[in-house]
Amino acid sequence: MRAITQETLGGPEVLTATTVDRPSPGPTEILVRVHAAGLNPVDVKSRQFGGFLGQPPFILGWDVSGVVEEVGTGVTLFGPGDEVFGMPWFPRQAGAYADYVTAPSRHFAAKPGDIDHVHAAGLPLAGLTAWQALVDRARVRPGQRVLVHAAAGGVGHLAVQIAKNLGAYVIGTARAGKHDLLRDLGADEVIDYTAVDVAEAIEPVDVVLDPIGGENGPRSLRTLRRGGVLVSINSPAEQRLAPQAEELGVRAGFLLVEPDRSGLLALADLVRAGRLRVLVEAEFPLADATKAHELSETGRATGKIVLITGA
Repeated sequence: MRAITQETLGGPEVLTATTVDRPSPGPTEILVRVHAAGLNPVDVKSRQFGGFLGQPPFILGWDVSGVVEEVGTGVTLFGPGDEVFGMPWFPRQAGAYADYVTAPSRHFAAKPGDIDHVHAAGLPLAGLTAWQALVDRARVRPGQRVLVHAAAGGVGHLAVQIAKNLGAYVIGTARAGKHDLLRDLGADEVIDYTAVDVAEAIEPVDVVLDPIGGENGPRSLRTLRRGGVLVSINSPAEQRLAPQAEELGVRAGFLLVEPDRSGLLALADLVRAGRLRVLVEAEFPLADATKAHELSETGRATGKIVLITGA
């Protein structure tokens, strides 16, 4: 099968189109013919530094939307021909930049028929990150105030919609040119972080979702009312905020998304109800993974970038 591999760490140019053996599903696993694979910032970091994948060679990618080709012993959820989407194996290698992947069947859910494979491939990792941060970690309740940084990004644009569906008052940060989009997605208030100090521009909030990290974390603690929570998804280093947060009477910590069938089912339900949209900035053929990574590195993409296998 075709796959995008890399032999060394480095820039987008290390990604190489090649041919590798097609995997076979083991017990409780399914073989999925990949129609589209979402690109996430963790893909870029893994390409550059190895991260959870260690040293190359490896195949990047965790976001998958495709069709079940074969099932292993014991699988009862799916059969050949079923359309599925998911985030298999994260943070271990899934190898979504390829024609086929194998993974446990419960790392997937039925693809909502309301969206195509391209948009379904943009949903799992970013959607589950937002879901686990807002629902599982922060336990957002109706009437709470939620601040979403980088609100037009891959995680951010989904988090805005999820928080709104939870009944929250949602504040999003983004450049001014993206404010109309965020309002259309449901944001109640939008802030141009390039023009003002966000912490000075808003009333205190109950929850902050921070995909940016760095100095944005300490600044974000200033936006929280007592008892509030900051969830960082940028780096495990953000765990360093916990002592400072405790002094302020709030909580802070790092969240690493994990495979979550119940979360996928919840996201799919929102899509089917017309209450969750996946925005796709650009689509690239699998062979153009280098160009897709170059776009991702600009940090200016709205929504998701997706690779198409041509299936």
